[in-house]
Amino acid sequence: MAAVTIRNLSDEAHRALKVRAAKHNRSAEAEMRAILEAAVRPEGRLLLGTALSEVSRKMGLTNADFEALGQSLEQVRDRRPAEPMTFD
Repeated sequence: MAAVTIRNLSDEAHRALKVRAAKHNRSAEAEMRAILEAAVRPEGRLLLGTALSEVSRKMGLTNADFEALGQSLEQVRDRRPAEPMTFD
């Protein structure tokens, strides 16, 4: 995991951070991690898997449909190893 150093944090911000951490029963370090996670991973973000699942549900696709598609792909998939590129 990465480590982050924050320089030139005002005393007022540091005190407020400690108060906020105490309210959430966390250490100041844990509170900073929570703040950063919330900032870069907002709750309203689009989750690709969830979006694809919703689309397929709206289309009426079932697990059986996906299994049939997987079996079809296995039948047509080329299993030969790829030819290496040449730079002649």
